[in-house]
Amino acid sequence: MNHKKNHEAKYGTGFSDNFIPLETLDLSKIDDFDSMLKAMSKTAFGGRTLGEAADVLTSMIEDKDCLKILTLSGAMTVAKMGKVICDMIEDEMVDVVVSTGALMAHGFIEAAGMKHFKYEPGRMNDDELYFKGYDRVYDTLELEQNMDDAEVVVKKVFAEIPEGSVVCSHILNKALGKHLAEHTKGRGVLKSAYIKNVPVYVPAFTDSEIGLDFAIFLKRQEKDGKKQLVYNPFDDLNDYTDRVLKAKKLGIITIGGGVPRNWAQQVGPYLDIMSTRFLERISVREGGYDNSDPYDKKFYYAIRICPEPAHWGGLSGCTYTEGVSWGKFVPKEKGGMHAEVLADATIAWPILIKAVQQRLKKRNEKMK
Repeated sequence: MNHKKNHEAKYGTGFSDNFIPLETLDLSKIDDFDSMLKAMSKTAFGGRTLGEAADVLTSMIEDKDCLKILTLSGAMTVAKMGKVICDMIEDEMVDVVVSTGALMAHGFIEAAGMKHFKYEPGRMNDDELYFKGYDRVYDTLELEQNMDDAEVVVKKVFAEIPEGSVVCSHILNKALGKHLAEHTKGRGVLKSAYIKNVPVYVPAFTDSEIGLDFAIFLKRQEKDGKKQLVYNPFDDLNDYTDRVLKAKKLGIITIGGGVPRNWAQQVGPYLDIMSTRFLERISVREGGYDNSDPYDKKFYYAIRICPEPAHWGGLSGCTYTEGVSWGKFVPKEKGGMHAEVLADATIAWPILIKAVQQRLKKRNEKMK
């Protein structure tokens, strides 16, 4: 080690340069998930990032000016994470949901009372599963019969929409949520979203079982000589953008990545394009975008739980610092709060939500 030859120079103490000291995890002092993540935030590696995520999420929820957006990808409802999403919606941790279509379809099946099953390797090969009507999702089985039964319900819901109506994913999801609220006893994502008036956008709607059911429904309308429903995905984009425009601050919680993540994040660039490329600039008075504050419609708060690292080159591994260069996030130097947890969401996500639930409950009890 090449020590400094100047004897007057002093090494930093850590404290002298305002570094934060770490603390050894002491399980004897941990009573619940809240205290666990508080302690983990003072450790290192993945444990620290999960602890920091709890701090960011708590700040996001307590910021009354913040529009909180949850993006979802991966087979999270098949993986039985549906009630975690319900908790987030019902506890008002989120105001908007952006999801893959498959995740909502499997969640609808579960909310309608149908079951998924554990797959045991070696009992049946995938060809046998196919002929018995078992659709494998990693280590879980979705029944083909479930999807057939769900299509019967979906068809009835869509038939209640007036012929020729212009629809989009959040309108269709709201109709499905209304049906669940009126006809089922259990909890479900779309049901909770309907009850709490939280929009659920599915940008890649055709990439899902419900999307395929909708396509079949349109073909039936055509065959029966009825005026078909018209699907316009840009109604989703503009409805979401309108909500963003009304918000003073933005926060995002991302499970996985993919289309839902980028669709939700691209609202800042979309507004920049609108404000600079229109022939006549839209005024704020007309409900348009004022970019006088360059950080106005960027995300202040951001949490990502995803096992994919940046070096694979995929969107799901894209860091928030990279997103800063696209104008999507407020950099930490300007006050942004970011936490990126490189972990399996089925492990880290429930722990995070339970910890924050406990933390907020403690704070509310102190205020009484």
